[in-house]
Amino acid sequence: MAYMLITGGAGYIGSHTTRALRSAGHHTLIFDNFSTGHREFVLDSPLFEGHLSDEAALTRLFRNHRIDAVIHFASHCYVGESYRNPFKYYHDNILNALNLLRAMTQAGVGKIIFSSSCAVYGTPQMVPIPEEHPTNPINAYGHSKRCIEWILEDFRRAHSIEYVSLRYFNASGADPAGRLGEWHDPETHLIPRVFMAATGQIEKLEIYGQDYPTADGTCIRDYIHVTDLAGAHLAALEHLLAGKPTAVLNLGTGRGYSIREILHAAEKTTGLNIPVDFGPRRLGDPPELVADSRKAGDVLRWNPTHSDLQTILGTAWNWFLGLKDPGKAD
Repeated sequence: MAYMLITGGAGYIGSHTTRALRSAGHHTLIFDNFSTGHREFVLDSPLFEGHLSDEAALTRLFRNHRIDAVIHFASHCYVGESYRNPFKYYHDNILNALNLLRAMTQAGVGKIIFSSSCAVYGTPQMVPIPEEHPTNPINAYGHSKRCIEWILEDFRRAHSIEYVSLRYFNASGADPAGRLGEWHDPETHLIPRVFMAATGQIEKLEIYGQDYPTADGTCIRDYIHVTDLAGAHLAALEHLLAGKPTAVLNLGTGRGYSIREILHAAEKTTGLNIPVDFGPRRLGDPPELVADSRKAGDVLRWNPTHSDLQTILGTAWNWFLGLKDPGKAD
């Protein structure tokens, strides 16, 4: 049993991970400013509302609460926005991580799990992508994640902070029980937007590019169910609590699906026709991103069990239908 601080615990992946930790008997404390998270996602965890930029608040937090380890989700995460406003991503993501690490160091907390991204790889030279692949981000979001990984390594050497950095591929799906799911504003992710087009909430699904060097001309991505991501964080915590060393790990399935494949599968799931509009390629979209996650299996004894496409789309669709209830999303 551990006492866990979860920054960004009211967000999509953070809330699912918090639930998994509590189900495993760990104590959780959510730290969130609700800039993108939802109070409804806090469920039954204690909450500390604040900003990671507030050094005094972080000092009080670590002084007044027992904390054995931290899971750091809180960051800006829109690739397109990071092109338009790189300052926001470099300033907030990196400085907030530094504030958190300084507070941890001052409090003697020496374990952290970091929410990283496959965006650190940029355009891949090989697929599936192993952790040893060169890191060459092509947007400010990816650069900020890679920079924080470098910072973590420096803090490990200087302050003996052990960490696990988890490089996600495409988080997807929703809690099978229906209590949590994907809920962004604005919504930019493919699967929710597919459902928005299916139900008329948007006129058409925009597909950016149909001339990629893939079998059907559209981008291929590795979709990993958010429940499996939550399980990986739990496994990473147990890894660190057992005194095992720092690790950098991919989280994916090793199987990619094109946008057209997602579209056709979603039409079967919903029973609805999904109108589309093809446009030019979007800046910074590699043709194919698929994980080599064998290392996560070896190091954490973790393997995805919910990430078949039927489960991903089925749970996401059930959650989406619930979101249409004004009592859940007002």
